[in-house]
Amino acid sequence: MKVDVVLPAGGRLRELASETGTEVKALLPLAGTTLLARTVRALRATGRVGRIVVVGPPEVATQTSLGADAVLPEGDSGAENALRGLAWLRGARRPSPRVLILATDLPFVTPEAVTHFLDACPPEAGLCVPVIERQEFTARFPRAALRTVKLRDGQWAIGCAFLVDPEAFARNEALVRRAFAARRSQWAMARLLGLGFILRFLFRQLTMPQIQDKCLQLLGCSGRAIRGCPPELGFDVDYPQDYHYAALRLRLRPAWTALVPPVGPRKSGPWLGTPASCVPSGRRLH
Repeated sequence: MKVDVVLPAGGRLRELASETGTEVKALLPLAGTTLLARTVRALRATGRVGRIVVVGPPEVATQTSLGADAVLPEGDSGAENALRGLAWLRGARRPSPRVLILATDLPFVTPEAVTHFLDACPPEAGLCVPVIERQEFTARFPRAALRTVKLRDGQWAIGCAFLVDPEAFARNEALVRRAFAARRSQWAMARLLGLGFILRFLFRQLTMPQIQDKCLQLLGCSGRAIRGCPPELGFDVDYPQDYHYAALRLRLRPAWTALVPPVGPRKSGPWLGTPASCVPSGRRLH
């Protein structure tokens, strides 16, 4: 069965406005197209997608050739944009029982990455999210920075895709908004999960399954943190350095591998042949 898709496209990166002509991350130009157009094209190429709903500013609505089924005006947050897209789909004819919410600032997203994630999600799960281990990410994107959560069973980052049961999402609107507001801070997320989690986080005793089970308990639905997902679902554009990294890598492909030394213990600083300004200084957890 095909899944419908919500694409929140309201994120801004004002530092790139003078360089690229836009502050809307989804409309950043990359390799002859925009991040949003790359995302829609990758989704359509999977053959697994039904309706696509984009939620963003007026500039997004001018992208008439996107291939989206609807473009809705943005709200005041990413959570609000996702909820607006889900509400539109619930009112559509024969909505899909699960909906993919996918970020629109993923420069390396591919049909294969999306398909891998969808195939890995159990059919009975009401919420699935990709989790990416630090070593998997750095093997795919050498020298790119990733801010991870250090747990007892590894260092993990949450990918930028969610396969959700729309009804469960709607029932927990207040919790969804609180989680979105807290997503930039590990401590804020730990507080959201309760005192016991704060203590276990402080002493590095938390594991990924414990976080998964607690989140699903709060949401009142079944779900799964999907390990082994493509790192392409975790590389998003949060900083100008992220954009420069992606632009350089796509421009130099396939000669990229000649510029990057083998993955392994590395000294700090830029890699061979790359300006220091292109080295990401940090990445926020989503």
